[in-house]
Amino acid sequence: MTFPKTLRYTKSHEWIEDLSDGAYRVGLTDYAQNALGDVVFVNLPESGSELISGEPFCDVESVKAVSDVYSPFTGTVSEINEVLLDSPERINQDCYASWLIKAEANAPGSDWLDADEYEAFAASEQGH
Repeated sequence: MTFPKTLRYTKSHEWIEDLSDGAYRVGLTDYAQNALGDVVFVNLPESGSELISGEPFCDVESVKAVSDVYSPFTGTVSEINEVLLDSPERINQDCYASWLIKAEANAPGSDWLDADEYEAFAASEQGH
């Protein structure tokens, strides 16, 4: 599994890319897509939807289960990755290129992890 150093991560297995000026891209980590298995459907929010930190903003369906995806910040969705609506399997192929949403955040999360912290956390999750 890979965890790019340029990204931040959440304990609910989302990655966050800082695009500057309060804009962020959010997607599922390599750990999450691996745990989910083959992704078959993504239910994305509409552009303009409000996000609340720690609350689900979309769900991802795999052959194993339907899983909520949690917002790492409070803000507003500015764009969705429409490619995933027709090709959700791209999350399995390259989870870091297959972002879910782009959003404007009111403030970055204070509990985001860097790549090393997330890798250690994911390893401890695997142990359970």
